[in-house]
Amino acid sequence: MGQNIKKFIPGLKLGELFYNEIVRPILRMDFPGLKHAAALIGEGSEILGYDDPQSADHCWGPRAMLFLSNEDYRILGKKVLRALMAKIPAEFMGYPTKMDCPARNTIDIFTVRNFYEKHLSIDPSKKLRVSDWLIFPSQKLLEITSGAIYHDDIGLGKTRDKFSYYPNDVWLYILSCQWRRISQEEAFVGRCGAVGDELGSRIVAGRIVRDLMKLCFLLEKKYIPYSKWFGTAFSELAAAKALSPILNKILRSGAWKEREKWLSEAYSKAAQLHNSQKITKPLPAKVSKYHNRPYLVIHADKFADAVRSKIKDEKVRCIKTYIGSVDQFADSTDILSFPQNFKKLRIWLDI
Repeated sequence: MGQNIKKFIPGLKLGELFYNEIVRPILRMDFPGLKHAAALIGEGSEILGYDDPQSADHCWGPRAMLFLSNEDYRILGKKVLRALMAKIPAEFMGYPTKMDCPARNTIDIFTVRNFYEKHLSIDPSKKLRVSDWLIFPSQKLLEITSGAIYHDDIGLGKTRDKFSYYPNDVWLYILSCQWRRISQEEAFVGRCGAVGDELGSRIVAGRIVRDLMKLCFLLEKKYIPYSKWFGTAFSELAAAKALSPILNKILRSGAWKEREKWLSEAYSKAAQLHNSQKITKPLPAKVSKYHNRPYLVIHADKFADAVRSKIKDEKVRCIKTYIGSVDQFADSTDILSFPQNFKKLRIWLDI
């Protein structure tokens, strides 16, 4: 990108400097008194704070997102955009301000409503339903609640706060479904191994490792990013210090008995974490046999049932299935990344 590029500046900091030194002075001069919000939220590794010099090779650079009131957006939106694009310098802090990227612009202008319609296919001014929360992919909720707001005199932050985390009973339902997912496969690592299917045992173990990691996100009330940053974000959880070495040993295990040994330790750690949250009465944190078979499990269904029994909201209690949220019954990028697709999924929720 040229020899004059300075030392790498993380995107959120670069955006703050760009807004304060370039964008805001133009707004003050050309549109004095214009109420607005300025932020970097939504898509992009920089929003999560995970960008690095390699990120700068595409769809990355100095940028800012402006939010206007509905009326100002209608009357002034195009004028504001034209004025900014005409006066923004070709370079800022050594980085070009024109990004060759259809997905992202140097300046984007929204209303609060059309931003949320774009990212969640929802009108944020309306009361959110249980089904809304269950079809919002966690990665999209993380995107809109991460990043930074640099200026706000139209209430963007207040709207964003509505999405800070799941309502308690929705969270309990999703958590119970996550324990149920583990219960449905926890005996299969041993069963596959016992019939000589080490490949199948490894695949099941990998699935359970991912489910245990997702369980930890839920227990710590953190949204889960998409796969590229899943492990990175997990490493930042409190549970990761104890669990990461064990999970790595599970994935490296060459035989199912060794795999089961480390899985048993991981189950116990997850159960201890659950008990420490005092969501339910303490449940056994030691593995035991699966019925009369010689496979060790934590009996995750007991955790699922205990969590579900704590739900008070009748609209959540009446959900008859353990399907859970979209992240638990869909694993398609085309569903989880595009609002026009995931909003159609209410038909699967028996609400």
